[in-house]
Amino acid sequence: MADFSRHEDFLPYAGRTFCFSGQTVTLVLAEIKAMPRAAIPGAERIPFSLIFHGSAGDVLPEGLYAAAIEAGPKVDLYIMPVHTRAAGRQEYQAVFN
Repeated sequence: MADFSRHEDFLPYAGRTFCFSGQTVTLVLAEIKAMPRAAIPGAERIPFSLIFHGSAGDVLPEGLYAAAIEAGPKVDLYIMPVHTRAAGRQEYQAVFN
């Protein structure tokens, strides 16, 4: 498993598909949101969130998953579905404080 703890670690995988262990749902990493204003002074990294897009029909339950990145490593992620305004898809987030 890769030890990704900074938003820069995920940049090469934007737009790639993530497959989750034991699940049929696949998600695409749509956005990486760095939140420098939320950083604690002296902290080793900037808080960030990953936004994923998936199909609207099959929802991945909230939880911790081993994720295999298309043409990349495996990484553990805690994923949660979020309210999605766009029709035809479900959005998810993984938050790193």
